[in-house]
Amino acid sequence: MTDLAELRNEARPPTAVSSSGPVMAVQTMGLNAYFGDTHAVRDVTLDIPPNEVTAIIGPSGCGKSTLLRCLNRMHETVPRARVEGSVLLHEQDIYADDVDPITLRRHVGMVFQRPTPFPTMSIRDNVAAGLCVQPERALSRRQVDEVVERALCEAALWDEVKDRLRTSATGISGGQQQRLCIARALATSPHVLLLDEPTASLDPMSTQKIEELVYELRRTMTVVIVTHNMQQAARVSDRTVFMLSGEMVEAAPTRDMFTTPGDPRTEAYITGRFG
Repeated sequence: MTDLAELRNEARPPTAVSSSGPVMAVQTMGLNAYFGDTHAVRDVTLDIPPNEVTAIIGPSGCGKSTLLRCLNRMHETVPRARVEGSVLLHEQDIYADDVDPITLRRHVGMVFQRPTPFPTMSIRDNVAAGLCVQPERALSRRQVDEVVERALCEAALWDEVKDRLRTSATGISGGQQQRLCIARALATSPHVLLLDEPTASLDPMSTQKIEELVYELRRTMTVVIVTHNMQQAARVSDRTVFMLSGEMVEAAPTRDMFTTPGDPRTEAYITGRFG
């Protein structure tokens, strides 16, 4: 079974260039996703650069969340769901037979639309939960505490909860719970962080904190965010992908996408003529 545990160290740095150009963090090639007979994502070929924020936008039901879930094999957890085509993480095929999906998901973390803290666990244990499925890296209690503090600091939450680590994770606000879920994903030092409309259920102040966090995370990892909010995409992302009816219509630097879109369907969506 392919061990991705050292992939971060083995992968070439973002500035590396192969014979075909810069090495992408994630690539999809001819990607198709199905729910039974429903063709949800259609022949998507996409390059996601390292250490950037890529936003995926489009109307409800266009396949953007399904595409996101294909990037860490969450799609296949749905009954009768299947994927065709390729997804590469630092040039390794994540759908290869010898890749363990659970191992993969430690390196391609995901945060969902609604906060999902484990209700029976403390704040500390929520953050440390992902470390428990790494038997090859048994950590001492002190080491776990250090990881928890680092992850909470990265999620801009440490100062708010450092005196409440042993209390229930459900006792903090919704915005704090969402940042806690981000900290839980960050604890395993992922290469890529997937965010599926992470601020959809949050108030404006909490949304601002999440956006500021997303902007900062590009320093150490690649971020892919699905959002229904075009203003949010414009604020936080380096590149934007527009999807429609399961197809990728256009992918471009965010500034270009919102000022000079290359496809009339993109322009119609951005200017509010549909969606």
